[in-house]
Amino acid sequence: MIIVLTGIDGSGKSTAARALVSSVRARGGRALLVSNHAGRRVMSLAAARLGVPLPARLADAVETLLRVGNVLVSHARASCFKGMVVMDRHLYCQLALRHAKGLPPGRFLPWLLARLPEPDAVVHLDLDPAEAHRRVVVRGTDSESLDDLEAFRAGYRALPGFTGFLRIDASGAPDDVAAELLAGLAAGSVTNGSAV
Repeated sequence: MIIVLTGIDGSGKSTAARALVSSVRARGGRALLVSNHAGRRVMSLAAARLGVPLPARLADAVETLLRVGNVLVSHARASCFKGMVVMDRHLYCQLALRHAKGLPPGRFLPWLLARLPEPDAVVHLDLDPAEAHRRVVVRGTDSESLDDLEAFRAGYRALPGFTGFLRIDASGAPDDVAAELLAGLAAGSVTNGSAV
C-alpha cells in the first residue's frame, strides 16, 4: 500500500508523513517512510550564497533527475515491503513545480507517472501560501517567495489528477493535521491491513 503526500513548501508534508508512520506503528501495523526530495532546498541556498540564480530549465533538469531517481528507488522498496509505504513527495510535485515555473510538463514525467504503480491515495496538504511563507521564514532553513508559493499552489491545482487527491487542511497544529489525515484515509477505506 502506497500513500503519497504532496503540498507546497511549509505545508507540513514531512511532519505529517512522520506522524502517519508513527500512528500506524503505534497501532501494531507496519509502515515505511520514504522521501522523494529533489534537492531544491540545497540548490536554492547555494544559489543565494553565490548570488547567482539558477536558470529555471537547468534547475528543473537537476531536480527532475534527483526526484526520478528517488521515486524509482522508493517504488522498488515499496514493492518489497508488506505494509503501508508513505512517500513524502512524488513526481506530482515536479509537475506542479514545472507549471509554477512556466515550463511545460514534457513527455517523460507524465509517461513515467502513468507506468508506476498507482498510489492507494494521494494526499494534498492544502495551506494558504501566506501561512506557508510565514512557516518557511520561521524555520529559516530555506527561502521561498510568496509569489513562488502561490504559483506552486496553482501548479498543483492544474494537475490533471488533482480532483482525485484527498485534500487535507494543513493550517492546524501538526497533531490536528495528522488526525484529519488518518480520518480521511480511514473514510476512504485506505488501510494497511488493520492499522489505520
